[in-house]
Amino acid sequence: MQRRVISGHSPYEPVVGYARAVVAGDRVHVAGTAPIAADGSPPPSDPYEQAALCLRIVGDALERAGTTFGHVVRTRVYLADAAHWEGVARAHGEVFGDVRPANTTVVAQLLDPAWKVEIEVEAVLP
Repeated sequence: MQRRVISGHSPYEPVVGYARAVVAGDRVHVAGTAPIAADGSPPPSDPYEQAALCLRIVGDALERAGTTFGHVVRTRVYLADAAHWEGVARAHGEVFGDVRPANTTVVAQLLDPAWKVEIEVEAVLP
C-alpha cells in the first residue's frame, strides 16, 4: 500500500508529529482540523465562521490529496460546547448536505480555549 503525507500550516504538526492528511491506498484521512488561520491570526469568535474556516482547511487538504468534499464518507465534529451546535451544523450542512457522509458530533474539551470546533474527515480517491 502506498502512503503519502499532506502537510498543513498548523504549528502543532511538527511538535505533535502528525500530518494534516494521509493518503493510504484509496483512502484520505484528514486529521482533526481546528480553526487555525494560515496567517496566525486568532480564530473567528463565531462558531459558524470557525467551522467554515476548518472546512476550508479540510477542503484544501482533500484537493492536495486528489479528492473533493464529494468523496467524503465520514466526518467527526468536536464541539467545545453543545450551544455551538447550530452554527457548526449549518456550515457542515452547506458543504455536505448533498454528500451526506456518516457523521459523529461530540462535545469535548479542545486544546485551545478559543476553539469552538474541530473537524476531521475521511474520504476516498475518485
